[in-house]
Amino acid sequence: MKTGRRSVAVAALVGALGFSVLNAPAAQAADTGITVSNIVINNGKPIVVGTSKVVEPPISFDIALPSGYSTADPSRYDAYPFLYRGGITTAADTGENFIGPGGYTCYETDSKHARCEGGLYIDPHPSQEHVDSNSDATTWKVGVTLRLWKADGGLKTGELETRSLTARLKRAAKATVNASPEPVTKGKAITVTGKLTRANWSTKRYDAYSGRTVSLQFRAKGADAFKTVKKATTSSTGGLKTTVTASVDGSFRWVYYGNSTTGVATSAADYVDVR
Repeated sequence: MKTGRRSVAVAALVGALGFSVLNAPAAQAADTGITVSNIVINNGKPIVVGTSKVVEPPISFDIALPSGYSTADPSRYDAYPFLYRGGITTAADTGENFIGPGGYTCYETDSKHARCEGGLYIDPHPSQEHVDSNSDATTWKVGVTLRLWKADGGLKTGELETRSLTARLKRAAKATVNASPEPVTKGKAITVTGKLTRANWSTKRYDAYSGRTVSLQFRAKGADAFKTVKKATTSSTGGLKTTVTASVDGSFRWVYYGNSTTGVATSAADYVDVR
């Protein structure tokens, strides 16, 4: 499991600063004196990743600098949170089981403090190996890398810190729907079918997701919201099928509410004309 990193251009804004995203260093004994706090990843929600699309969940945090350093000189310090599994030093040193920020920008609140905003960078493409095993769909720990640089650019001190904060990665799911016949006579049966699949990070395909309870929802023409009218369980091939009685015009959709390893899936809506 490896992660990609992208550098951020220095922000050319008054009262703002940018950082280059660098590989985390090995832990060192010296305390840098930098404080990173108020870390929020993906607004506290699970991070859902599919098989091809890059995902950049937002991340925000605060930085406080030690004596002798100022937010006016971002080239002399570096601090950012990251996700890891296993040992924090091993993950940071090797890049295995390590997810770093894609980039972020920090805005000065005063000469010693800054508020930082950006995003993590997760690319499921096989060449990147960011999520290459379904076991990666689990809870990840949060660490922070901290570094201070000398005026000549040499490393003064650096360290890694652990956090009690965690973030959960989930496999994306997809649902399809088809309601027939269309149109249908009032009082007759409508057959609603569909399929539920989820991302397989090992093969980079979407595979059938069997044995899952999925809600059939209906929204009558002119109504504001969908309501659950029935539930069904997916077959060994991920298939869904049930029948309802035609009453009024409206749209059907399937909704799977996810679990600890899999994200929510909502199909498109299929409209049925009742005559």
